[in-house]
Amino acid sequence: MKVLGLDVGTKTIGVAVSDALGWTAQGVETIKRDSDNDERDFERLDELIKEYEVSTIIVGLPKNMNGTIGPSGELCQQFADKLKERTKLEVKMWDERLSTVAAERMLVSADVSRKKRKKVIDKMAAVMILQGYLDSK
Repeated sequence: MKVLGLDVGTKTIGVAVSDALGWTAQGVETIKRDSDNDERDFERLDELIKEYEVSTIIVGLPKNMNGTIGPSGELCQQFADKLKERTKLEVKMWDERLSTVAAERMLVSADVSRKKRKKVIDKMAAVMILQGYLDSK
């Protein structure tokens, strides 16, 4: 079974999935969020969970640099709780400090244009979150 990695933001959700052995993370897509309708986000995630035969979900937890959890982190925890209740799958939080910064640096070093970076940054952040989790196992 595969692991799904999520970079949950207020406007988008970056999505990545592991290979069957749980060694590598690949970017899947960026879900554009509808602030008025969380249900659409969860429906798309339900589809991806079935399509990729996911057994575990990793949600990035944005912590402050001092380790505390701020408003963004609390929103991610609430999202993870809803996801766990809805899917009945194991949902784990993963410290994602600087994952977006690392993804941005990687894309800049690969000479990806600013316009293209904007389209894939959240998906790349999800890859960084998931790969960090996979590497820790």
